[in-house]
Amino acid sequence: MPASPTVPPRMNAIVLDRFGDEDELRSREIAVPEMGPSDVLLRVHVAAVASWDAVERRGDYDGVFGIPSRFPYVLGWDAAGTVAAVGSEVTRFGVGDRVYAASTPVPRGGFYAEYGVVDEEHVAHVPARLSLEQAGVMAWDALTAQSGLDALDLDRGQTLLVFGASGGMGHMAVQLARQRGLRVLAASSGADGVALSREQGAGAVVDGRAEDVLVAAKEFAPDGIDGALVTAGGPMAERALQALAPSGRVAWPHGVHPLPATAPAVPILSFDGDRTRAALDRLNTVIESGTFAPYVARRFPMSQVRDAHRALRDHYVGKLALIIRDHGLLPPAVAGRP
Repeated sequence: MPASPTVPPRMNAIVLDRFGDEDELRSREIAVPEMGPSDVLLRVHVAAVASWDAVERRGDYDGVFGIPSRFPYVLGWDAAGTVAAVGSEVTRFGVGDRVYAASTPVPRGGFYAEYGVVDEEHVAHVPARLSLEQAGVMAWDALTAQSGLDALDLDRGQTLLVFGASGGMGHMAVQLARQRGLRVLAASSGADGVALSREQGAGAVVDGRAEDVLVAAKEFAPDGIDGALVTAGGPMAERALQALAPSGRVAWPHGVHPLPATAPAVPILSFDGDRTRAALDRLNTVIESGTFAPYVARRFPMSQVRDAHRALRDHYVGKLALIIRDHGLLPPAVAGRP
């Protein structure tokens, strides 16, 4: 890493010394990660706390990336902050730039830390209308939602069912779909989830906890739904897919479980989120031209990271945020809910 008086050799981080429950998360000082020539070092302000963090914390991802897990292990796939340093080959970013990133904790550590390193391919400037808090919880879910909509390839005016529409990926998918001109039926969770989806402009909203999504879908599109993006699996999601038209199709991200017990009558398109520079540029273009804004339900300081992971088991809408630094989070014009 280039010598810099502003980057200390060590940092505070939330680490795992072994996989397990929330009590295995602890604060410790560790070395700032080393950089390569194409890397960007983020001074992290906000990291997302996501459902897959709990899966990873338990050790369920151990070895799946083809690299042995190394401890201390730092979680955190999404973050936003400012650039602390750049590698010798990096030309798109400079020290002090507001950026967000989609990374993986293996092999170089995640973003539950004061600094995180990521290849510039997976870094983007924060759109001016978003706060660092909003950008910090956004990348993986927004990019995966964007990839799912790409896979469905629906035309303006066609109908889309977003199942899990008030969750992390789902509430971003609703907004991205609206900007593509799709008619969206949002299957949300609870009164707060229904309210969020209505505020985001879904054409119709159904409470998947209290109402029959299949009935609502048939009322919304009597000739059948053109496409579905499933961000939460289970029997209710499987039943709702019966509402798709014979020509319809389903986008189902890898990692969303449980998978259908019985294959639906329409194709299921399995996919991963595209986090390339091109995908990030496309996402930023959408954000800058519309009303897209991630919704943060709860915020936790680093000292309360165990509580943040316990909250993953509770009902909430939108995203959870881990605040690494509590200053410089808001843009000149603070954006709330869209």
